[in-house]
Amino acid sequence: MKTQKEQHTPMMQQYLRIKAQHPDMLMFYRMGDFYELFFDDAEKAAKLLGITLTQRGASAGEPIKMAGVPYHAAEQYLAKLVKAGESIAICEQVGDPATSKGPVAREVTRIITPGTLTDAALLEDKRDCILLALSIQESTLGLAWLNLAAGQLRVLETVPHNLLSELERLQPAEILLPESLKLPEIQGRNWALKRLPQWQFDHDSTRNTLTRQFATHDLSGFGCDDLSTALCAAGALLEYTRLTQGSAAPHISSLQAERESIYVRMDAATRRNLEISETIRAERSPTLLSLLDTCATNMGSRLLQFWLHHPLRDRTIIQQRLDSVAALIGENGQHHFAAVRVLLRQCADIERITARIALKSARPRDLSGLRDSLKLLPQVILATAHCNSERIGQLLHVMQIEPAVVELLSKALLPEPGVVLREGNVIADGFDAELDELRALQNNCGEFLLQLEMREKERTGIPNLKVEYNRVHGFYIEVTHAHSEKIPDDYRRRQTLKNAERYITPELKTFEEKALSAQDRALAREKYLYEGLLNALAQYIHALQKIAASVAEIDVLCAFAERAQALDYAAPQLAGEDVFIIDTGRHPVVEQQVENFVANDVQLGAEHSGKPRMLMITGPNMGGKSTYMRQIALIALLAHCGSYVPAKVVQIGILDQIFTRIGAADDLASGRSTFMVEMTETANILHNATAHSLVLMDEVGRGTSTFDGLALAFAIARHLMIKNRSFTLFATHYFELTKLAEEFKQLQNVHLDAVEYKHRIVFLHKVAEGPASQSYGLQVAALAGVPDAVIKLAKKHLIKLEQESVKQEPQLDLFSVSIAGPQEESVQEHPVITMLQKLSPDELNPRQALEQLYVLKEALGTADNS
Repeated sequence: MKTQKEQHTPMMQQYLRIKAQHPDMLMFYRMGDFYELFFDDAEKAAKLLGITLTQRGASAGEPIKMAGVPYHAAEQYLAKLVKAGESIAICEQVGDPATSKGPVAREVTRIITPGTLTDAALLEDKRDCILLALSIQESTLGLAWLNLAAGQLRVLETVPHNLLSELERLQPAEILLPESLKLPEIQGRNWALKRLPQWQFDHDSTRNTLTRQFATHDLSGFGCDDLSTALCAAGALLEYTRLTQGSAAPHISSLQAERESIYVRMDAATRRNLEISETIRAERSPTLLSLLDTCATNMGSRLLQFWLHHPLRDRTIIQQRLDSVAALIGENGQHHFAAVRVLLRQCADIERITARIALKSARPRDLSGLRDSLKLLPQVILATAHCNSERIGQLLHVMQIEPAVVELLSKALLPEPGVVLREGNVIADGFDAELDELRALQNNCGEFLLQLEMREKERTGIPNLKVEYNRVHGFYIEVTHAHSEKIPDDYRRRQTLKNAERYITPELKTFEEKALSAQDRALAREKYLYEGLLNALAQYIHALQKIAASVAEIDVLCAFAERAQALDYAAPQLAGEDVFIIDTGRHPVVEQQVENFVANDVQLGAEHSGKPRMLMITGPNMGGKSTYMRQIALIALLAHCGSYVPAKVVQIGILDQIFTRIGAADDLASGRSTFMVEMTETANILHNATAHSLVLMDEVGRGTSTFDGLALAFAIARHLMIKNRSFTLFATHYFELTKLAEEFKQLQNVHLDAVEYKHRIVFLHKVAEGPASQSYGLQVAALAGVPDAVIKLAKKHLIKLEQESVKQEPQLDLFSVSIAGPQEESVQEHPVITMLQKLSPDELNPRQALEQLYVLKEALGTADNS
């Protein structure tokens, strides 16, 4: 009786055996010129890739479902699968089909997951690919994330409540977590999740993994020995990387601990509302990043995005960046940045090339690009030599690579090497004598045969001797029978013809062996030399990583300088006191989308300064309240990134957090209504904002009834004033809140101006002191296209409401019953209620119950009429 496995064909047995080792991955199984997928993998891939699902033959009595892609075009399909969050195991033929008995030997040679990409064809040029692992122990959330294409590993510990904020900040391509960890907040979202056994997060084993990776006794030298939960995540992450890459990644040579005090914190809602790198509709443009990204290199673009999502709190580093931008701009229109950018545009992606060198996956064009980029560095240093900036000086010092690296790459590689190593034409002539000889055999075969023929004619005295070649018999010397007595002793007969004999000599035999195998041997030799070149470059990986980081930073600083000049930005002044002053501020993105943007000021300060801490902003919808608030937050963010800002003058103290509560939508995945989302975000602000935070609150309380909303907005505003004491911009339509200015001197009322002209509203977008006189809601409705009949009816009802000075009854709770108590003698209990209280339904038969119903109905009518 055959087992279930034995019922399959030998090839399918091989496939199933290998597939069992990677059950949660799609397996690309090499068969000739195609990668094939079978069974469930084939069905899944056919749907995701839009390729044909077929059935070929049968195994174990069942038809085999198949789908395939050409191996030479596989990368475009792999990129699509990775983007969909899938992981792929590449199974190659490693045996020789000519000598194999049964199926050709195959094994998985490469594993591709969304978070471990390094190939240029699979990576987005201007976005980092982040692999993140997380672990939770008691009340501590440990995060570890790796940018494998750059060799950067970081760890952080925070509270579990901050998980979504950190995920929004890091935007991981793949998340690793223990099997037992339940996190409802990330379920159903667009994350590629990979669950690992709990033991992979074990404290001792992860520590061993980390110390082995960094070749250290412990982790105290990295300043993170106290982050035990995060280190468990880091160890699991590194082990996962080792398994997917097939070896340790030597370019991951250090571990950086992030502390929450390093950056200005922004929660997930704030990042979305400010549209830093994605619009609220998840589009790439128009955003702050799309506006500022004029970087000359992809490395610079990625670093710029990192900076924008990680504004700094370190005054020294921020000032260094600002000084560098000023130096690159220069005086009197020097614009040093322009020459630097011309050079950087010719620079390859050194950061990712270095990672591929470390992983032994760099292609020939990667190395030639690295060679040409390193040759540019002296010119970059020369172009920035006149910039009087401490930080630029530090960056230029790091760029000075050892000449041996450039010399090695120049000698080893052809000026334009082949695209792929398997086709040869990569190693330069003169680099290796054996390779030169093999190439000479291929290129100069005819010349060698002519020279040999001339020598043999002279040596033997046979005038019609010929040295020739054919595919059947190879190389030979042909001599006619008439000269057979002149044949030397070292000639060995190879073939007899009617009128001639064909011979081979030891010299010709040696040449034949070399010539016939020269191409294969040359390709093998090139592969050997190329691997040696990668090994030789491995010792320079750390230096190349530093060069890449320096080039990227110079690029971002040049982009800041170029944008400052092109968009008329000014350098912010970092104040030593608690102050927030903006003169003629603009929204950086919106001003590029409209013709005449109206600039506005803001002045906030310490309580003793006489400046307000809170602005209560009123005015019509569409009047520009949200734009005004967002531009203040974006100016603050840019200042903390070390960029110039869209304003004439900015004085700002160092902030610790930026919060926004602007707009809302249902979170159906978590079962939360719009109002619940609004209140959740508000609660986060009230719990975490400090006196050094910037808070933007827009229309709080709109999601519930008027009185509830007004009461909440009133209490929230007072709490922010009394408890949080943050810099706050509070936009509202509840005009009752403007009276808070009478209670708090540190609150100032401002409004966005608008005027009515010929029954139409004209928005002035100018911030003025004092509360708004009216909301212009009907006029805005008219602009939106609400029918005139509806607008006229609304106006009549509005006049009626304004004229009726009727005392409002208290708002009732939806589930409460308000019945006057016995002390309220002016309110009598309804007679029908009294009659109902006296009834005993259990004692009534159906006829009596019907009669009582008529009695109650009549009593109800009598009472209402009276």
